[in-house]
Amino acid sequence: MSGARDVWSSFVAIGDSFTEGMDDARPDGTYRGWADLVAERLAEVTPGFRYANLAVRGRLFDAVVDEQVPMALRSAPELVTFAAGGNDALRRGFNPVTLATRLHEVVRMLSAIGSTVVLFTAADVSQVLPARRFIAQRVRSLNDATHRVAVRHDAILIDLFHDEGFHDRRMWSIDRLHLSAAGHRRVASHVLTALKVDPDPLWDAPLDPAPRAGWVASRKSDVAWARTHLAPWVKRRLTGKSSGDTIVPKRPDLRPWSDDVS
Repeated sequence: MSGARDVWSSFVAIGDSFTEGMDDARPDGTYRGWADLVAERLAEVTPGFRYANLAVRGRLFDAVVDEQVPMALRSAPELVTFAAGGNDALRRGFNPVTLATRLHEVVRMLSAIGSTVVLFTAADVSQVLPARRFIAQRVRSLNDATHRVAVRHDAILIDLFHDEGFHDRRMWSIDRLHLSAAGHRRVASHVLTALKVDPDPLWDAPLDPAPRAGWVASRKSDVAWARTHLAPWVKRRLTGKSSGDTIVPKRPDLRPWSDDVS
């Protein structure tokens, strides 16, 4: 983490729904998420701080690279977070070797313009989703690829996989794929700590013990989840549609945080 320091004047967040902020909803229906929380904290300690969030839900790795990385390169921010590949890992054609090769090139280009790059290992979603063996294998492959690239380029690596706090279902939204508000606060705490900026101490404070659900209640919950969330996801895969088809980046320009703090 050689690029870590305590002042960051510009930050561009790149990725998919994880970085867009689903499902940390504001009252107006937009999403906040860990990246906005990080930006807000950095703005508190850096006059004139600027921030862009290019992330769009549902984007596959190649689309993230093709659509968002050129925008970041033109902006030349001091800090870039890149998180993508989770949607790919849930698809049949997932190839971690190909992904790692392109991720290497992405980090090389961003580093070459002077940006410090932050990468992430995916949290262990096998604890909250069915088909645990299949999912765990895919997540490990994605994380191994990301780890190798981070080491090669001396990027900052945020290790969510080994944080057992994400085994708690309250860190996840009702769809079990996206983080809850509590989950986003925990990620923001990880990122700020790695950047040597103090986070809100409540963001990663232990949750109160959760009541244990019985076997019958758990199975009913699984059935309801499959009907409400899994089935529509499968339908989109079969029809070639994405939840982000009509979505544009919520903050496409690198501009002062003070311009828009909603």
